[in-house]
Amino acid sequence: MDLNLTQQNALSLKAEMQWLATVIETRMLLYFGSPCSYQSITEITPPLLKDEDSIYAQTVNYYKLSIAERIVLALALAPHITPNLLDVFLVKNSASDRPFTEFGGIVSQNSNRFLPTEETALFILAANDLQIRFSVMQLLSQTNPLLKYNIIKLVAVRSEEPLLNRLLQITPEYLSHFTNGVALQPDFGPDFPAKRIQTNLEWADLVLNDHTKREVEGIQDWIRHGDTLLNDWNMKRVIKPGYRVLFYGPSGTGKTLTASLLGKSSGLDVYRVDLSMVVSKYIGETEKNLARVFEQAENKNWILFFDEADALFGKRTEVRDAHDKYANQEISYLLQRIEDFPGVIILATNLKPDIDNTCNHKFQAIIPFPKPDAEQRVKLWKLAFSDKMVLEDTLDVNEIANKYEVTGGNIINIVRNAALKTIKRDSNTLLNKDIIESIKRELEKTVK
Repeated sequence: MDLNLTQQNALSLKAEMQWLATVIETRMLLYFGSPCSYQSITEITPPLLKDEDSIYAQTVNYYKLSIAERIVLALALAPHITPNLLDVFLVKNSASDRPFTEFGGIVSQNSNRFLPTEETALFILAANDLQIRFSVMQLLSQTNPLLKYNIIKLVAVRSEEPLLNRLLQITPEYLSHFTNGVALQPDFGPDFPAKRIQTNLEWADLVLNDHTKREVEGIQDWIRHGDTLLNDWNMKRVIKPGYRVLFYGPSGTGKTLTASLLGKSSGLDVYRVDLSMVVSKYIGETEKNLARVFEQAENKNWILFFDEADALFGKRTEVRDAHDKYANQEISYLLQRIEDFPGVIILATNLKPDIDNTCNHKFQAIIPFPKPDAEQRVKLWKLAFSDKMVLEDTLDVNEIANKYEVTGGNIINIVRNAALKTIKRDSNTLLNKDIIESIKRELEKTVK
């Protein structure tokens, strides 16, 4: 019988939790000197998982997780899958009538559940053996795959707590992967100032000049072949990972659509970060919030699209007060994170920025998105009309394209307004006068 992914995930996690339960039970028996079938928890064979197709099995095998790493991962998962498995740690020390300090953990105020900490993992893996304990402490460093690739995280509850009393948590993204088999899309908000963008359009719907097309194709080449260049050709010795691009040009010229199509054609999620909102509104929180975006994107292979990026390229403001000083620090932080990011980052600005030499070297490509010429505008007008629309005989697309210098975004708005008037008349014939009136309305919006 073929199993769907959810069933496969459930079977793998059930076996892993049963193994963890045996490991914890054995640790308790050995620690308190009770009769036990094992001399060490390392004698307990974990589930093989080699021939399983679950996301959990794939993750364990891909990262070649050790027994200790699997115990840490299973422990982080337990509160979400089999919370009763950890109830054994709620027992009190009869001598002090308090919980056993060596068990670590925190009791949830809302559910009275035991939530494991680093100390809990150290107890299970090492008990009182200091040599093993120190080895496990190294395992819980940021270089370990579990932390490096954002599978688990260590969360400090209170600043006065010992370092090893940080909560051991599975990240929401991997919890969703391991259970439902799908990626969890983070919610846009102050704590995550990025929003996923998608498009129903295709490359054929994007009208660009030849130079811009070639430059965009260069981004596609990196997405497809960058890994081969860095690793198979051993160019990571001299080339930093990642690809940083600057799009500049007026609104409506295809910058956002290009970013969306790059993601769509490569199967990568594109997240749009509005820097004008982040930098101005979340002063004092910008670094922390954007760090979440960078950390998640680094491990999910997202494309980051920073819209309204003008603030990054202006001259640093004169420091008149603490606000100005912090704003400058935030911009410097952003530029450094952008340079260090190993994935694709696209910055977009409406005006050609005056980039100094300190910024210029950070980009692999600086791509103009100029207003379309008359020939391109003809294509954009034709693409904007639906096959359900009939054009009035006097509506000359070539004439309109030559006469009115509008962008692709403008044209969509114009056709939308004219089409609504057409529907209101209970017709499907677009009138020339409605198109002209809509053009004038659209142009009035841009008049300063």
